[in-house]
Amino acid sequence: MKIEQLYTQCLAEAAYVIISDGEAAVIDPLREVQPYIDLADKYGAKIMYVFETHFHADFVSGHLDLAKKTGAKIVFGPTARPGFEAIVAADNDMFIVGDARVKVLHTPGHTMESSTFLLIDESGVDHAIFTGDTLLLGDVGRPDLAVKTDLSMEDLAGHLYNSLHKKIMPLDDGLLVYPGHGQGSACGKNMSSDTVDTLGNQKKFNYALQSDLSREEFVKLVVADLVAPPQYFPKNAVMNKMGYDSLDEILDRGVIGLYPHEFVMTAGREHALILDTRSKEAFAEAHIPGSLFIGIDDSFAPWVGALIKDLKQPILFVADEGREEEVVIRLSRVGYDHALGYLKGGIEAWTAAKEPVTSMAQITPNDFASLPDKAVRLLDVRKESEYNSQHLVGGRSFPLSVIYEHLEELDKEQTYYVHCAGGYRSMIACSILRANGFDQVTNILSGFNGLKNTKLVLTAYQEPVSLL
Repeated sequence: MKIEQLYTQCLAEAAYVIISDGEAAVIDPLREVQPYIDLADKYGAKIMYVFETHFHADFVSGHLDLAKKTGAKIVFGPTARPGFEAIVAADNDMFIVGDARVKVLHTPGHTMESSTFLLIDESGVDHAIFTGDTLLLGDVGRPDLAVKTDLSMEDLAGHLYNSLHKKIMPLDDGLLVYPGHGQGSACGKNMSSDTVDTLGNQKKFNYALQSDLSREEFVKLVVADLVAPPQYFPKNAVMNKMGYDSLDEILDRGVIGLYPHEFVMTAGREHALILDTRSKEAFAEAHIPGSLFIGIDDSFAPWVGALIKDLKQPILFVADEGREEEVVIRLSRVGYDHALGYLKGGIEAWTAAKEPVTSMAQITPNDFASLPDKAVRLLDVRKESEYNSQHLVGGRSFPLSVIYEHLEELDKEQTYYVHCAGGYRSMIACSILRANGFDQVTNILSGFNGLKNTKLVLTAYQEPVSLL
């Protein structure tokens, strides 16, 4: 028996392939399913089942495409009501995968259909649990992401407590725990950077698994300090529940090279958003006026989901040569299925066609520190928790995640300097400000990491609150 974890850093998401005696099962696959098919083929195994721990909110799963391409059966836990053909298993149902077995444990709380899959090896010994967002390493899944429910998040947290104490904690300490997400995911708030652990270790160090924690105390801890989930979360959950277009179709219509004149015509005709996915350095040097920067080499998909409000928004994009298909795939991971093509030849072709370009003003931390105070209006676009931990005296908290809700608070006649932690989020923010008529915007290179090493005055450092 083999277990392969396929971890995707951008989404902090883990999918799994179980292989035993010529058969395979996939747990929580991403939208692009070929890696799972290739892995099964490598071991000469046929994919029999696609197990879904719940209706995911933070990404669009590949369960439908994988079932269509392989003939595998999709399996959800109890109470799921998918809008397509699938097995809705009962609690304790067993599925055979080669010489191994997978047992369904209904563990509601993160969502009501949430289930944990217990893997029993060829010898009949409990080997591992695949917990989805029920149990994360160092944390548990937040109880406010269900697609639709009449239950409050406190009610769901109570269900989660029962699930952990009745279904998970009685299991053997030696079991391996394979969670659905790791550090960086918005599905929890206190996750470890590890991607696998033993249940016994989690019982020792996970705040949510402490045996002396009462149900009431657990509920208070789990619902405390939850920030609003990204706006695309409920939309992705609905797609996972009701269905979506095949990725092959999305690639066919999205990976199309458009010459500059075609690009301009399509943008006007389709009211398309122009998305620049190159590096922040390349964007700063030259970009199409009004385009939105979200670089592919950082937290691309989550920021697309947080900042582009309409999943059906037509998108034209600028990409480094050879990465065009990657952009369309990563857009589709969070449900943005309406890419219409990319700029063929890139900015060089755009410039050669004498189309307008602009650049982004930037400043080093030391040069910024030398500016006279009266000239400085500083926007700190990090998360509020980062700002509260430590910030520059005089800097204004202006989180990127909610930037559109607060643009009217700024003055288009003023000059603004923008920083985040290292420069990625601040470049996104600068592109948004420029596209919305704020012409006097300057990005601070290296962000807070550089600014804190200058002569500028910082607030006293406050240790971030930890539940561990």
